[in-house]
Amino acid sequence: MKQIGLTGKAWLKGFHIFFACLWIGAALSMILLSFFRGQLANGDELWAVNASIKMIDDFIIIPSAMGCLITGILFSWLTNWGFFKFPWIIVKYVITVGAILFGTFYLGTWVNGMEAISKVERLAALQNSTYLQYAKLNLYFGSFQAFTLIVAAFLSVFKPWGKRGKINKKHNIKASST
Repeated sequence: MKQIGLTGKAWLKGFHIFFACLWIGAALSMILLSFFRGQLANGDELWAVNASIKMIDDFIIIPSAMGCLITGILFSWLTNWGFFKFPWIIVKYVITVGAILFGTFYLGTWVNGMEAISKVERLAALQNSTYLQYAKLNLYFGSFQAFTLIVAAFLSVFKPWGKRGKINKKHNIKASST
């Protein structure tokens, strides 16, 4: 397989970082918006907060998550990083795919449910047990997911654990000198 050159790799890295920033920033924005729920004066405000969270999810989270996944796959395919050469890359794929799946089947469902309930019930949604359960689950698991995305970003920076199947020379030198 032909690999891309330095300029292509720089563009790909730039887009990957851009999508990661969007994804993490949008996730943190959704968490921050959720803290307004208990301080709202009327049902229109509650629905507006939930509609805003849903818009961020639909138009920033989903495209940026897919952008991260696609640029990550292209990085593995078109550069010497590969798909399985380094444990940190495997962990990043697990985090990315896990976050996309969990977001699709759980977080997104809860966001959509909160928006739908608050659109109909307005401020009374704060008394609705389903709405409150969705809000609690979304806050806890959304915060955890945002944290794991930040961990994935730091994995890209530190690239821990060396190459799979080979002893790290630096580690081997330290071990033999003791």
